[in-house]
Amino acid sequence: MKIHEYQAKTILAEFGVPVPRGRVATTASAAGGIAQELGGTVVVKAQIHAGGRGKGGGVKLARSAQEAEQAASQILGMMLKTHQTGPEGQLVKRVLVEEGMAIRQELYLGIVIDRKAGLPVIMASSAGGMEIEEVARTRPEAIVKAHVDPATGVRGYHTRKLGYGLGLKGDLLKAAGEFVTKLYRAFEAKDCSLAEINPLVITGDGRLLALDAKMSFDDNALARHPDIQALRDLDEESPLEVEASQYNLNYIKLDGTVGCMVNGAGLAMATMDIIKLAGGEPANFLDVGGGASAEQIENAFRILISDTNVRAVFINIFGGILRCDRLAEGVIKAVRALGVRLPIVIRMEGTNVELGQRMLRESGLNFITAQGMKDGAEQAVRAA
Repeated sequence: MKIHEYQAKTILAEFGVPVPRGRVATTASAAGGIAQELGGTVVVKAQIHAGGRGKGGGVKLARSAQEAEQAASQILGMMLKTHQTGPEGQLVKRVLVEEGMAIRQELYLGIVIDRKAGLPVIMASSAGGMEIEEVARTRPEAIVKAHVDPATGVRGYHTRKLGYGLGLKGDLLKAAGEFVTKLYRAFEAKDCSLAEINPLVITGDGRLLALDAKMSFDDNALARHPDIQALRDLDEESPLEVEASQYNLNYIKLDGTVGCMVNGAGLAMATMDIIKLAGGEPANFLDVGGGASAEQIENAFRILISDTNVRAVFINIFGGILRCDRLAEGVIKAVRALGVRLPIVIRMEGTNVELGQRMLRESGLNFITAQGMKDGAEQAVRAA
């Protein structure tokens, strides 16, 4: 689960992480009033769940309350397009108005889970303001990493490694150590999957501040954090993804034309790969899970074909916990109830596969049976 920048900064401030003064506004006049309180010179920032807001016109400097109001009027209500929103953009409903300041240097600081190491890893870089993926690709030596054992937490040798790696000395080295420790405490306490400060800035007067903040949370831990759940903004999520979550389905909308229904995340990723190898583009990631019921499959199918870009459907199931006959029952039910006219290619293997295939043949519906993944992907791409 993602949250807005202003929400992330509120959480960080609770743990003592220094952030700029500022407040969120939903109207231009309110933005002007906040700017007046902050002394006039402010930055007005669009609040959407996407990076690259500045390049899309969603971040503006204002040197007076009047300029702040004008900037907010330009940003609020716009369909902000960035490399993370897709071509349709995202509607801006609120802005964060923050104090302006002199910036001496921009740094990067982030914490994620290193799944290979099985530990949280703190990453720091002198290339602040850039996407960390781009830094890793072009200047990997500019990224300093420190893995943290949750049993012991952040220690002095972690913070010294990161601080020295950034070239910090004296009071700034000490301040950076405190900053990292507080950020890690927030990351751990809130069950984050990501806590990122980009940029982390050194101000003209020598302070460290989180100029931007991004936090994501482990969905499986949200039951422990009703305060975090309350921050969820459904307007920032795909309506189809929101609906899928209500049925415990893992669905992510993509831009292709071949709709995919698969059981198991690994098989789903392989299915998307083989569709691309066949010359097509997947329209979604859809994992119905190992124990899906016929009702869940029907709901999954309905969500899948609700995407108007879908021109054909590839159902790729390995029947283990989810038996092939249960899959067939759900798909037949969904196609009849929804009056589906799209080509549907089905590849199934595993438990009760003969029964499932017989149910599909005797349904009277025009399913295309595939002999293996490669054949299924090629037929689905041709049909699309």
